[in-house]
Formats: sequence, structure tokens, C-alpha cells
Amino acid sequence: MHSPDRQDLPGTELLQLARGSVEYGLIHERPLPIQFDDLHPALSEPAATFTTLRSDGKLRGCCGSLEATRPLAKDVSRSAFQAAYRDTRFKPVGEAELEDIRLEVSVLSSLESIPVTDQADLLEQLTPGTDGLVIVEGLRRATFLPKVWESLPEPGQFLAQLKAKCGLPEDYWSEQLEFLRYQTTTYAESS
Repeated sequence: MHSPDRQDLPGTELLQLARGSVEYGLIHERPLPIQFDDLHPALSEPAATFTTLRSDGKLRGCCGSLEATRPLAKDVSRSAFQAAYRDTRFKPVGEAELEDIRLEVSVLSSLESIPVTDQADLLEQLTPGTDGLVIVEGLRRATFLPKVWESLPEPGQFLAQLKAKCGLPEDYWSEQLEFLRYQTTTYAESS
């Protein structure tokens, strides 16, 4: 499956879908159902997305998918709902918070495997600020969106924290580790 041409995506419509799903979820406890009739055609193409919620500039929730298994509109609706109500790091969003929360929708490119010989090789291949990274070992899997580079700009630190998120020691290395990279096109509500 391929991602829709990210240059032609209607960012405003994606953000409206995300916000609509958060608001709908507060009342109905499920993602906003999608009616494709009135949507931009690109929103019916398969795509992987993450929705990030921020309150006062701080992370308030972030959930999404790494692989394009649903139409873009459905994936945004689902990721926004999950970020607001299913991210276990935070309590579910309350009605009083809705006005202060700002949403970001990131549309992911296809995942690209990174063949590496060792950790130094991996760090050399990463492009800070551009690459999102997925680490996989067995059933363990974790990712950092490209935006995480803003708080972890040094590649070694970025990788160490991603390993920790995956439940691995920061200095861990194994031939079984797999690394995948992706890029995002991100749309954000204004503050």
C-alpha cells in the first residue's frame, strides 16, 4: 500500500476530522464515524497517521499507526480518539480541557528498513529532525516521530531514549534488532 501524495492533502480537513473525533468521542466513547461522500478524495486512500495532543505546549496524548491499513480519514479519526482517550500515559481528556488542547496530525511515509552493521552505522544513517524511527526486537516495538528530535537532538540520546521506550537497556545491541525509518507531513492547529 502507498501513502497518498502528501503534497495534496487537505490539512485543514484532517485537523477538523481529528478534532471532530475527539469531541465525538467525549460523548459517544468511540471514534467519529466517517462519511466519505463529502471528503477530499485523498482522504479515502490508505495512510498511516499519528495524532498528538498538546496542552500549554506539553504532550497530552499521542497515538497512531505505523502502517497504512485504513483510509486516511478513518486512521485520523481513530488516532485522534485514541490519543485523547486511550493513551495510558494520561487520563482521558475531559470536556473542560477541549478548548485548550491543540492537535497535530502527522501523515507517515512508508516504512523503510535500515540495514545496519552496528549502532555507529545506524546513528550515521539517521537524519535528525527528518527521520522518525521504529525499533523492533521480537514482539517489542517502539517509535519516535520526527518531532521528538526537537527535545532529543543528539542521535545517540534519541536512540537511547527510544530503546528505553521499547523496554530495552540504553546500551543494548543485538543482531536481532530491526530499524525502520519514515518521514511525516504534519499539520497543526494554531495556538
